[in-house]
Amino acid sequence: MNPPASELSSHFITLLASVMLVLQLLLVAQRMLITNIRLFAVQSLLLAAIAGIVGYCYNAWHVLVIAALTVGGKVFFLPWRLERLVRQIRIEQEIEPWLNMPVSMLICGALAVLSYVVARPFTSLERLGSNTLAVAIALLLTGFFLMINRRKAITQVLALLAMENGVMLAAIALTTYGMPLVVELGIFFDVVIAVMVLGLLVFRIRETFASMDTSKLSELKW
Repeated sequence: MNPPASELSSHFITLLASVMLVLQLLLVAQRMLITNIRLFAVQSLLLAAIAGIVGYCYNAWHVLVIAALTVGGKVFFLPWRLERLVRQIRIEQEIEPWLNMPVSMLICGALAVLSYVVARPFTSLERLGSNTLAVAIALLLTGFFLMINRRKAITQVLALLAMENGVMLAAIALTTYGMPLVVELGIFFDVVIAVMVLGLLVFRIRETFASMDTSKLSELKW
C-alpha cells in the first residue's frame, strides 16, 4: 500500500474511532433501552469498519474474520436479541441511575482525558489512526463506569459489550493488528455466551422482583 493511501486510512480510522467515543458518551446520557441498543449496534459497525480497513490495508486476514464476526454478532444478532428481550419484559426506559446525567458526563469526560494521558507513552505502537489507543482505553473506562452507574441489567449487559469493543479496538490499534485469531475468537464467543446467560438472568430478576433493577438482588436471603 502506498503512503498516501496509508495516510488516508489513518485519518479515516481516527474519525471512526472518535465517533465510537461519541456514541459511548451518548450511551451514558441516554435512558431509553432500545435507543441504547441501537447506539451499541452502530458503534460495533464502526469497529467492524476499522477492522476491515486494517485487515485490507495490511493483508491481515484474521482481522477481516473478526470484522465479519463483529458485523454478524454485535451489529445484528445481539442487538436483535436484546431488543426482543426488552419488548418481552415491557420495560423500555432506564430508571434513575446512581449519578445524574451532568455528573456522569463530567466523570466520563475526566476518564477520557485520563485515557489520553495513559495512552500517550504508547502512541509509537500505533500504526493506523492517531490516538486510537486512547479512544480504546476511554471506551473501556466509560463502559466500566456505565456498568456501575446503571441499575437495569440490560444496560449493564450493553456496558459489558461496549468494554469488549474497547478491548478489540486496542488490539487492532497496536502494531500487531489484533491478537491471535484463536484468542480473538475465544473472547468473542465468551462475550456472546455471557450475554445469553445474562439474558436468562434478566428474566429471572423480572419474574422475582417485577423489575430489572439489579440492586434488588440484595433483598435475596439464604
